[in-house]
Order: sequence, then structure tokens, then C-alpha cells
Amino acid sequence: MGSGKTTSFDIAHRAGVSQATVSRALRDSPLVNPETRERIKKIARELNYQIDRAASRLRSQHSNTLALLFFEDPTSDASQINPFFLSMLGNITRAAARRNYDLLVSFQQLSDDWHIKYEVSNRADGIILLGYGAYSGFKDKVKKLIDADAHFVIWGATGPHLRGHSIGCDNIKGAYDATTHLLSIGRKNIAFIGNKTIDSPEFKQRYEGYCKALTAAGLGIDPELQVYATNQETSGAAAIAELVESGKPFDAIFTASDLIAIGAIKRLRKAGLQIPDDVSVVGFDDIPAASYLSPSLTTIRQDTIAAGQQLVDHVICMINGEVLEPKKVVPKLVIRDSCGGKSSAANQL
Repeated sequence: MGSGKTTSFDIAHRAGVSQATVSRALRDSPLVNPETRERIKKIARELNYQIDRAASRLRSQHSNTLALLFFEDPTSDASQINPFFLSMLGNITRAAARRNYDLLVSFQQLSDDWHIKYEVSNRADGIILLGYGAYSGFKDKVKKLIDADAHFVIWGATGPHLRGHSIGCDNIKGAYDATTHLLSIGRKNIAFIGNKTIDSPEFKQRYEGYCKALTAAGLGIDPELQVYATNQETSGAAAIAELVESGKPFDAIFTASDLIAIGAIKRLRKAGLQIPDDVSVVGFDDIPAASYLSPSLTTIRQDTIAAGQQLVDHVICMINGEVLEPKKVVPKLVIRDSCGGKSSAANQL
């Protein structure tokens, strides 16, 4: 006798499709058209069908788990997590849950056997990487993952060698919009604070967007207005100290991150400069602290909801042997008090 328990074969019989189609539909595979997916899910609800996740994992040799690995960053607290990534964490968790995946969260262990620790051991079906430190040293680790045919996606870093494995923000557009806004309120001597080397590919792209905006406005690129900084408040403060000491006139700064901007604002005040009267400041990321800063920080917002969804969808497509062309996340200029001047109310919070 049968157990009386509804199976995927029962659903397939009623829906007039194969059992494989039912399985794909219940895990939201894009290989099944939306109408068929919804019809199958409706029948499953009517029959009170419950997925036996343990049995499903045994059949598929999948763990239905994704590994989310953070790179440890120096921070002002003990978290060692870039504040921008905390917002990403929540959105990646929700996106994974919607796809019926669990999330294993850990710091990156920069060893030679990531894929063995996670995929081959069946701890996780795919890997999402947030952060990478100095990218010149990270590239070798990524190459090992590619050579091992691991299912992984990285946020931020892009390039031909990462084709199909990276999703990021349109950093050039974001930086172009930030610099153009500063120009539109009458600022002419705009400093860039950040890292413009290949070791920090996202910051480098933001520098390129800054240069593009200045060039479009008919202004030259002044190397004396470009000061190195890493993604830390203390580094932003040190960069401003260096800029002030140089005696080079400046009336605005565009920083490669909000953390740099926060440190920069503190040091500008210490130098007796008023924000935004003497110096306008724009950051990048829109971390929660940006809106609570005094004055509140004008910044470029990266859409962490869209980013989290794309990262999860992309790695699951890899796991299922499907192809999903990654899209750049579109940034948005958020105008607050640290710029001054006249601005469009539509961009303000």
C-alpha cells in the first residue's frame, strides 16, 4: 500500500507534466515558464505537498546551502566587517530564503582549498564572496576557484578574468554623477580621496568616473588633488591632513567610500573648515551612518536589495547549469547637507 503522502509524481500527473518539470518549478527554475510554475505550485498547495528536503538533497547531492564568505576588514569596532556589507548580508539572506536555500556565513579563509571545504564536502552548493582586500593577492585565489569549476560569484571586482563570476555597481557612473553634482553647485577644485590602483578595482573605477566628469566639464586632472586612502575612517582623516598641509586649494572632496568621508569630515573640522560652506563632501555607498552624520552625508547609494538578489540568483543559476548574464547595479545620487548649494528636491531624502 502507498503511504498516502502526496509526491511530486502526483502533482506531475494532475498538471500533465513530467516529474522533472515539477521539481524545477518548485525550486523556481527559469527553465519552466512562469505560468506553468504557478500552476504547479497551486496544485502542490491544494494537495498539501511538503518538500522532503533531506531526501531532495540525497537525490541531487546538493546541500541547498550557499556559503557567504566575508573578507575581514579593519573596522573601528570588533566586527571586522565593512558596514556596507552588513546591509548586503540581510538582503542576501532574504533572497536565499525566497529560493529555499539556507545560508552559511563565515569569514573567508584564504587557503588553497575553498572548493573542497565548501562544495566538494557538500557543505555548500555555491559561494558568494564579499570583499577581497588587496586584489593583486586575491586574484590567485580566484583563479583556483575558476580552475576548480567552483560555483561562485564575487561582489564588486570586475574584469575579463572574472566574466560570469562577478556582479557589481556601475562605479564609473556613480562617481561621474557625484563629481558632476559638485561641479553643478559651483565647485571647481574637487579632490579625490581613495585608492586608484588595481589593488582596489572598485575605487579605481570611481576615480575613473571622477576624471571623466572633470574632463567633460573642460577641467584638467590635477594630481595634487588626488590623495591615497584605504577604506577606513582613520585613512580618510590622514588624507585630509595631508591635503591641508600641502596648501593646495580645494573647495570639495569626493571620497571613494562613506567611511573615508566620515574620517575626512572629522579632520576638516579639526582644521577649522566648515562643511559645506568651505568644503563640500560626497561619499559612496550610503551606509546607515551617512544619514545620521552631522551634517548628513551626500553620497552615492548602491542598491543592496538588487545586489543581494542578483548574487543569489546568479550563483543558483550556476549550480543548476544555467546561464544568467550579470547586470551592473545602478547607483543613485542621494543629496543631503554635506554639499550645500542648490539641488534637485527629487534626489533628496
